[in-house]
Amino acid sequence: MKKYILIAVMTVLPLAGFSQSLFDKFEDLDEVTSVVVNKSMFNLLAKIDVEVDDPEAQDFMDIASSLKSLKVFTTENKKIGDDMKASVDSYLSSSKMEELMRVKDKEANVKFYIKEGKDADHVSELLMFVTGMKNVEADGRKFETVILSLTGDIDLNKISSLTKKMNLPEELNEASKKN
Repeated sequence: MKKYILIAVMTVLPLAGFSQSLFDKFEDLDEVTSVVVNKSMFNLLAKIDVEVDDPEAQDFMDIASSLKSLKVFTTENKKIGDDMKASVDSYLSSSKMEELMRVKDKEANVKFYIKEGKDADHVSELLMFVTGMKNVEADGRKFETVILSLTGDIDLNKISSLTKKMNLPEELNEASKKN
């Protein structure tokens, strides 16, 4: 599980952007690594030429064109991690997010939440919150707490294409089995 989280974070670290949300307060903190990918970047990804014969690539392009944002915030600072937890708790109490699944082991505690979309096959947001990570390091930075938010019109039937192409945690595939 630690590997999937690290891959997800490392995949999107080189990308940056600007957006407004409850979690954006963490973006400018020195002890937080933040990545924000906005709709314009997803539109660019969706315009990349792909083989029409590759259904998985087409699914990825369809999903990419329907995404609004991807936000990732990571820290190893315990105090900031506690503030992240309080922000997630506040966000969950004020939004209509449903817990999708929890994974707890000696390496980390991972929680996935979804916000319903236009029908049973779509969600408007996927939220992943990770705490308690031990010995996870990338580019000399350690991670203890991670917030990952993906918003847009996300087709659950195509989520596996997104997780494969963007190296996101495979546990997100469970979202497609929510019903």
